[in-house]
Amino acid sequence: MARVLIADDDGALLEVLRLSFEDAGHVAIVAEDGRKALARIEAEAPDLVVCDVNMPGLDGFSVCRRVRERGNDVPFILLTSRDDEIDEALGFELGADDYVAKPCSFRVLLARTHALLRRNAARGGAPPEPSTGTTNLRMLAERLEARYRGTLLRLTVTEFRLLEALVRRPGVVLSRAQLLEAARGGDSVVVDRIIDTYVRRLRRTFEAIEPAFSAIETVVGVGYRWTEP
Repeated sequence: MARVLIADDDGALLEVLRLSFEDAGHVAIVAEDGRKALARIEAEAPDLVVCDVNMPGLDGFSVCRRVRERGNDVPFILLTSRDDEIDEALGFELGADDYVAKPCSFRVLLARTHALLRRNAARGGAPPEPSTGTTNLRMLAERLEARYRGTLLRLTVTEFRLLEALVRRPGVVLSRAQLLEAARGGDSVVVDRIIDTYVRRLRRTFEAIEPAFSAIETVVGVGYRWTEP
């Protein structure tokens, strides 16, 4: 059972989603607009957020951005009726973990929800031995935690999985399709070019610690590889 916050200004849809999540065994917390969503995320500490993009006052993109700016890495799913790659790329740039176009079946949304919850569940486990790493990077798979030169990296679940896939096979070129499968599994229908967005965000995260960071190498026309000595 998880605590799921649902934010949507469509009252009828909000009620349907609330009942559906409760029928699936979860605790549903609802918010009718973006400002209420932010307040309830802060007060209720949900395990996952499902947030509509098109809300008046404070839209879903803004909610996601502010949540991430506060250092909160709660799994975040954006809902939108604007089914195009520009919206999707913007959502992931702001830190969303997944993106579902409306109308969608609740079965699809629930599958995405469960996939993110499974990926995030290990954060509360006992500290394990490092699962993988290099000279400067250490990764704890069970806690979805990564540190570079001793500094904790603030990564979404998807970013962690993508980085882990690269680091586990240093020097090996992985295609966008391979990285998308490693990062998001079979629960996504997004195009593999979204990997470019994830990699760009990862690079910025590392560059904040080491401006000359270059360990994630682009292999033009193929994909990416990890090249740290």
